[in-house]
Amino acid sequence: MKKYIISQGLFTGLALLLLSGFNLAKAQDTIPKPPKLDEKGWRQLFNGKNLDGWKMVGPGTRYVENGVTGSHGGMGLLYWTKEKFSNCTIRVVYRMQKANSNSGVFIRIPIPPREAWMPVFYGYEVQIDNHPETSNEDEYHITGTLYSLTKPHAKPGKPGPEWNVMEITLDGLRTIVKVNGELVTDYTEGQPTPERKFDFEPFRGPRPLAGYIGLQNHGDDDIVFFKEVSVKPLKKK
Repeated sequence: MKKYIISQGLFTGLALLLLSGFNLAKAQDTIPKPPKLDEKGWRQLFNGKNLDGWKMVGPGTRYVENGVTGSHGGMGLLYWTKEKFSNCTIRVVYRMQKANSNSGVFIRIPIPPREAWMPVFYGYEVQIDNHPETSNEDEYHITGTLYSLTKPHAKPGKPGPEWNVMEITLDGLRTIVKVNGELVTDYTEGQPTPERKFDFEPFRGPRPLAGYIGLQNHGDDDIVFFKEVSVKPLKKK
């Protein structure tokens, strides 16, 4: 009788193990494959293996798994330490963990950040948030806008777990953002912007031609996974 009970328990345990493995595989199958993009002329800043060249500031951490960087905690910022960027296009491939999650790609950060709020106030955040109304914000805070500064030309952000391709072009004083091939932002320094509505919005005023870039980790309830961060210089005019 004891042998039967042990065997039955072993069988049940193996069945549960196989079932959990099946469910995990099924969950992974629901994540679409990232898009195949032209790599000619693009320099990869995120190697898909580790965070070499990047530095974390502020609360939270970032990790790399299966060629993607995710995050724990926040609000923090992972920034590229090796150089400033100007006159180039930055390509970011990302997906939201949930149907909608909050993050951002920071550009034109004037100096190496020591904490996460300086880039918010003195750089530009290219927003990732398809439904800002859930936090009582308007369309000036939607995916592809310069957070709180520009009105979107389109709203092409895809929900999680679909992949999105964001291209940010820094062309002198001009900043152009396309999401999934559609123009969202075309802003030139000096153009009018709305007044600040919240104390966590950026200060108005000019940004540098060249600046550091970074990826925001907003918090455990707003996780965005990044697959690619690459850069391509603009053709000389």
